[in-house]
This record gives sequence, C-alpha cells and structure tokens, in this order.
Amino acid sequence: MKRETGKWVRKAEADREGARRLADHTPPLRDLVCFHCQQAAEKYLKALLQELGAVVPRAHDLEDLLDLLLPHDATLGPLRRSLVSLSRYAVEHRYPGKTSTQRQMTAALRQVERVRTELRARLGLPS
Repeated sequence: MKRETGKWVRKAEADREGARRLADHTPPLRDLVCFHCQQAAEKYLKALLQELGAVVPRAHDLEDLLDLLLPHDATLGPLRRSLVSLSRYAVEHRYPGKTSTQRQMTAALRQVERVRTELRARLGLPS
C-alpha cells in the first residue's frame, strides 16, 4: 500500500473509532456519530482513489467520489445506497434544526461498516 493511502486509512479509522466511542457515550452523541460515519466513508473512498493513482479531490460528496472509482471497479456500485444515506450527515445534521435519531445513528454505524469492509478488501487490508 502506498504511504499516502495509509494516511487516508488511518484518518478513516480514527473517524470510525470516534463514531463508535461517541455512540457509547451516555447519552449517545448521535449527530456527531453520524458525521464521523460520513467522514470515515469519505476518507476510505479517498484512500482507494489514492491507491489507484487517481486524483483525490477536495470534495465531500460521497456519490461523486464513488463515481470516480466506478471506472476502476464497477463492483463498488452497490455501495451507492449506503453512501447516499451517509452523505446527508456531512452538512445537514451539523446545523440547528436537524438532529439524528437513534435509528439513524444505528443505521449510519451499520453503513460505515459496510463501506469500510468493502474498501478495506480492495486495499488488501483485513476487515
């Protein structure tokens, strides 16, 4: 694995771990959990772009990042649904007026695990 890819993976893992710890907080910090799940997914997508030698844009839309990966690996297509769901937590839930529910938090944690598993497999890393 390339050195820069490893940096993205470490950042992604830190976001994932942060999300898990915030979910265990009493009470759970749901908005932050969902945000860090989105961030972990974003960084894993960027890690794979980096590993493939593609340009890693300063973009945060998970669908756009997936679209950059699909020409290299069309089997990533089924991740779109999880990524669409996670994308809303990048901005929408960071401002007053929107809060994440327990159900959304649980779903975000599940979705980021799916994304993580798929992308780690493509990077040759254990789940």
